[in-house]
Amino acid sequence: MGKRLARGSKKLSATEVKAIVRPGRHADGGGLYLNVSASGTKSWVYLFMKNRVRREMGLGAYPAVSLAAAREKAESARAVVAAGEDPFALRRQEAPKTFAEAAEAFIGSMEKGWRNDKHVAQWRMTLGPTYCKDIQNRPVSEVSTDDVLAVLSPIWTTKVETASRVRGRIERVLEYAKVKGWRTGDNPALWRGHLRGALPPRKKLQRGHHAAMPYSDVPQFVGRLTSADAMAARALEFLILTAARSGEVINARWSEIKLKEGVWIVPKERMKAGVEHRVPLPERAIAILTALHDTRLNEFVFPGEKKDRPLSPMALTMLMRRMDAGHFTPHGFRSSFRDWAGDATSFPREIAEAALAHKVGDETERAYRRSDALARRRKMMGAWAAFCTRKNVGKKSPQ
Repeated sequence: MGKRLARGSKKLSATEVKAIVRPGRHADGGGLYLNVSASGTKSWVYLFMKNRVRREMGLGAYPAVSLAAAREKAESARAVVAAGEDPFALRRQEAPKTFAEAAEAFIGSMEKGWRNDKHVAQWRMTLGPTYCKDIQNRPVSEVSTDDVLAVLSPIWTTKVETASRVRGRIERVLEYAKVKGWRTGDNPALWRGHLRGALPPRKKLQRGHHAAMPYSDVPQFVGRLTSADAMAARALEFLILTAARSGEVINARWSEIKLKEGVWIVPKERMKAGVEHRVPLPERAIAILTALHDTRLNEFVFPGEKKDRPLSPMALTMLMRRMDAGHFTPHGFRSSFRDWAGDATSFPREIAEAALAHKVGDETERAYRRSDALARRRKMMGAWAAFCTRKNVGKKSPQ
């Protein structure tokens, strides 16, 4: 915890609030403090005395609550304290009564900054009845360690990644509830120094590793896709040929496609790394797009059944299940491509990584590598498409 500013210090300015990074409480006067956590998140707290006991009331997170707004909230709380009342009484009247309501309030406050609708849906699902049924209707102020353990214990050793996500998301909701003044005390979903002593050791998480089809089997699978007459089949074939992520393909828009140049430009807002990504399109990918362009229904390259909406995020997965390939995942084809590039070609590692929109090297190295190597990646993606469509199979691809 950083050193706190003295009570007699001058008031904070909006510029200072934005610039402060040192963890600790930074006084604005009259009991109002800007609290900076070790992770860098900022929130407002009001400290006051009630029955000779010092109490702390959260006034909201910064920058959602500005300096001016925090001062207004603190002034209202001071007036209540001066009248001999408890400011928490007013806050309780506005507080969500259940964990479910607090979770929805948290998601609502964050979803504009999250990547896509699928991410929001995943949060709602993991915090909903599927896993958190036992605490849905419990007052958020009363959620305890035993409650969190009741949620996690049934899935802790059987659904390792899911259990880890559920725990982390419950922790975020309860942290949010405390900032909003809806609960007090320690966070019962904390891992270090808390739940780690109450749950058995976890199996090693397999983050980022999706079941991938061996690249030697991809040409036969692509052949089956080519003969399938379904929008999901076209989308999955396009995904394989471009080594793109499912969300990038599903949400692809015609405004991003440059057919004459043979390039698909994925905007930074839809990229995992937040950086625009240019994808060179091999001939088969262009053929898919050309056919779809002639019969396009809306702005999405791969439209779904609902008006003005793309394919469902589950469409590709369900297609693979129907094709008896459900033990693999659409995302896994990125690994298939990477294994092919490393094992069966002489293309440099950094070119293969660039095709996957992965960061290569440290910041200094990336600063000197300004080009995205589009020409060399075009050659590589052409070789990959030729392999997938059973052309030149078995030959060593050129650099």
